[in-house]
Amino acid sequence: MKDVVLLADSKSKAWEFAKKIQDYILKTKGEFVPLQEVSIELFNNGEIDMYVPKNIRKKDVYFIHDSSKEPQKWWIELLLIKDLLLSSSAESVSFVLPDMFYSRKDRKDKSRVPISARALADTISPGLKRIITMDLHASQIQGFYPPQLPLDNLYSFPVVVKYLSEKYFRNMNKLVVVSPDAGGVGRAKSFLGRLERLNNNYLGKEFSFALISKTRGRPGEIDNMQLVGDVEGKDTLIIDDIIDTGGTLCEAANLLKSRGAKRVFCYATHGIFTKGIDNLKKEFDVLMTSNTHFGEGNGVEIIDVSPLLAEAIYRAQKGLSISMLFD
Repeated sequence: MKDVVLLADSKSKAWEFAKKIQDYILKTKGEFVPLQEVSIELFNNGEIDMYVPKNIRKKDVYFIHDSSKEPQKWWIELLLIKDLLLSSSAESVSFVLPDMFYSRKDRKDKSRVPISARALADTISPGLKRIITMDLHASQIQGFYPPQLPLDNLYSFPVVVKYLSEKYFRNMNKLVVVSPDAGGVGRAKSFLGRLERLNNNYLGKEFSFALISKTRGRPGEIDNMQLVGDVEGKDTLIIDDIIDTGGTLCEAANLLKSRGAKRVFCYATHGIFTKGIDNLKKEFDVLMTSNTHFGEGNGVEIIDVSPLLAEAIYRAQKGLSISMLFD
């Protein structure tokens, strides 16, 4: 990892996350990768100013961004940090984005609306070497990025399955993995497949899949919700990528319980919790998320995914397979 530098805003929540990545590479690979800070300040009118105190000339820089920042600021900071690093003669610039914002608008769902995911790709791509992110809202977003810019979309489910098996699995004889909508079927089935492979070591375990079909009147509001699958007397686990307000998930939990579910678990990679967690805690027996938004627990179980991102950085730099992370 010679001439590699990790970079993060030392006054943001990304700094501790970046330190975990640094520690992982040192402990598991025996290589020290320096972590440097970028100073981010504001002019009186709110414009962003940046400065990197240490020399990064001819360095391969991995900028680890803070997914807990306000999305508009997050986007502008990416544009400015890229300009800063390229104009400072960095050898290469890679973005590590634990949660890629503006991914929920990946197509035109009505007339005269932006395709925000494509607009983001168009603005941040030029000059980058690589992007590493986790659990994209829609995998086809990768097609918005040019072929010469690898976009590594990591999946958190290997870490989550390990966590689930160590903490809850032995008390689960029948588990139904539930997709909260049609768009999440692939994600939920991938999770189920990994559970089934693990099942080889646990005789008598039964796994199945269910889907919640829903129609929306407008964003954030559900007109109708139906369950496809059997959850009677079984533990259920809803798998999703984002918890925003949590309203839809609460309705899904109520539906599962009305159909006889024994317990209702939920895991979503990116816990935004814009309306807090009180309602969610009432509806779910166990609520889990990752630390891509660097939140505190407060009744939510936080699963550390920094080792996956650290491993991806190491493998990308060494020219090793990243897909091996999911075998």
